Parts: sequence; C-alpha cells; structure tokens
Amino acid sequence: MRIEQARQVARKWVRAEGAALPGFEGAFLTGSALWAKPDEELAPSSDVDVMVVADPSAALGKFAYEGVLLEVSAIAGLGSTHEVLSDYHLAGSFHLPSVLADPTGRLTEIQRVVARDFAERPWILARCTNAMDRVRGWINGMNESAPLPEQVASWLFGTGVTTHVLLVAALRNPTVRRRYVAVRELLVEHGRADFHEGLLDLLGCAAFEPARVRTHLAALEKVYDATSGLHVPSYRFDSDISPAARAVAIDGSRELIESGLHREAVFWMVATYARCLAKRDAAGVTGYAEGFQELLADLGAGTFTDRRRRGDRVLAALPGLWQTAMALC
Repeated sequence: MRIEQARQVARKWVRAEGAALPGFEGAFLTGSALWAKPDEELAPSSDVDVMVVADPSAALGKFAYEGVLLEVSAIAGLGSTHEVLSDYHLAGSFHLPSVLADPTGRLTEIQRVVARDFAERPWILARCTNAMDRVRGWINGMNESAPLPEQVASWLFGTGVTTHVLLVAALRNPTVRRRYVAVRELLVEHGRADFHEGLLDLLGCAAFEPARVRTHLAALEKVYDATSGLHVPSYRFDSDISPAARAVAIDGSRELIESGLHREAVFWMVATYARCLAKRDAAGVTGYAEGFQELLADLGAGTFTDRRRRGDRVLAALPGLWQTAMALC
C-alpha cells in the first residue's frame, strides 16, 4: 500500500469512528506516515500515527483498520500557535498538511502558521531546547525505588532523545523506533559518522556484534509472544505488546539487524522488552526477566548505579551535542 492510501484509510477511520470519541475536536496525522512521500510504500513494519484532540482517555493505541495498522493517541487540547511551534513533536506534526478532521477550523489555522514559520531559526532553537530539556527531564527523573521497567525507561529515553536534538535541528523527522537509523543517515550526510558512534556509545551498544543482538532479539521474541495475548487495558502501552503490533516491534527490529543496522535496533528492543515486563507486572504475572537483565548488563546498565552513571555521561555530553546541533541548522 502507498503512503497516500494509508493516509486516506486513517482519514476514513477518523470520519467513521474517531469523530464519535468523547470531546472530539479534530484529528491530525503525525509520525513517519506524515513525513513520507505520498507515493512511497508503507512498510509492513510501520504503522500510521493519528492524534485526536479529545478526552485523553479516548486513546486507542494500535489496531488494524482496513489493512493498515493505526496508532491512535489523544491530546486534551492544543496551546497557542507559538506553543506548538516550540514543541518539537507538535510542530513536526503541523509543518506539513496533516489535518484529518477540523470541525472548529482551529487545527487548519495552526497548520497554516506552523508551515509558514517552521524553518525560522528562532523556532528551530526553541524546539532544540525543548528536546534538550526532555533529555534532562528523563535522566534526572530516574528513581531507584521505581519498578525496573520504569527505571530503564527513564535512562533509555533520556539517552535516546539525544538523537532528536540533532534531527530537530536539521528539520528531520524525530522518529521514535528508528531514531538511531535516522540520525545515522543525517550525520553520515554531514561527514560526522564519528558523532553517531558517540551516540551509540552513550547508549552502550557501539561495540555490539550482530550475533549478540540476534540473541537478545530471540529472548525478546519469547517474552513478547508470551505477553502479547494478555489484555491489560490499565497499562498505557497495552496495544504496543499485542499480536497486531508484532510486525513493528519484532519484525521491524529483525529487518534492521539483517540490514546491518543491528546497533541501531537496540534502542527499541530495550524499550519493547521493558514494556513487555511492565505489562506482565500489570497483569500480575512474572517471568522472562533474566533476558532483560542480560541485555542491560551488556549495555553497562545492569544496576541503578550503572544507569545513573550512564545517565551522567549523557548529561556531560550535552554541550557537545548542542554544538553539533547548531552546526546542522
């Protein structure tokens, strides 16, 4: 299926079902399906992200609709146009024609202004600052008393948002699962492959060999399949660990490994493993933690002290990250 066809499927869902959600005020595309060219093929390991302006409890997560895997999230409302321009995720969603439904006309007006001002340097700097603040927020938010998956998420996403600082500076898509692939392409284009190695080193996987990553994927696949059948509506990422989402989480990781991007696959593998265990905790079942501990140990993040040390390395690297980002914008 072409990207444009997939977008039309998303639009159809919004009109047929999304518009009936509590507090619905509109919907817009976000993510890779928005940034991609209309005639590109939608990869089997990709979903289409839809954001609805509605009661946040209306978020539906991932589900299949007319042959497309949709991921529907909800936001209670949008701030001013300046607030949207300063938010790197929201601005990225509105700099291209993204509106799927707009009963009040407000989303269309936001999109018009953001598209006009998106590439202005003051707004680029504001969004880079927004990403830098998120790095600090995640890292400084690590809590030793929190459950292990939550601890790991704080360290992992704080580390991973370093890629977004650079992608935002260069007006690229701050993609989620493929962020290390996207930043690698960007840095290689600018003759800074060395800096990409540094980002992988901050994550702890710069020296990983393909065989070791395949071993970790095999362990992840087992816990994923043992967990995906559980239905835990109270868990925020319930649908991310489901049969419908397997092509994204498991097959997508395997594709990266087999294409020589095994190190770039590690970020989302860790995130997915943490979510599997968090979902199991929410369901009141145990098991499969050993493989996660082995993966963390290989990353040098096996204990809270290790994760705190690695997080401090990320914070210490921020001045150099900012300097590199400024050279890209």
